[in-house]
Amino acid sequence: MPEEELVELKFRIYDGSDIGPFRYSPASTVAMVKERIVSEWPKDKKIIPKGANDIKLINAGKVLENNKTVGQCRVPFGELPRGVITMHAVVQPSLAKAKAEKKVDDVPRKSFCSCSIL
Repeated sequence: MPEEELVELKFRIYDGSDIGPFRYSPASTVAMVKERIVSEWPKDKKIIPKGANDIKLINAGKVLENNKTVGQCRVPFGELPRGVITMHAVVQPSLAKAKAEKKVDDVPRKSFCSCSIL
């Protein structure tokens, strides 16, 4: 029985630096990959994800779903055999957290609207 070929991935973050490359089984889920990214994220960066749900992975212009496997996310064309696949890792805090923070930071503003009909 042939040995399962591992997929080599690296992740480009917001400032152009890379995390990885790491080797994954095609059966590994995107959620597992995100957990590894969180653990390997450089601590000296300005933006740091708090958890795997804060990260969006993008490959070939598509946001990858947590329940998909690495094997399902590979783009069949344009890959070099045994080449490293670069994915973008974007930090996007969950909406509930962002809304809670926004409420705290909101300063009440008085807005006036006036219309003049000549």
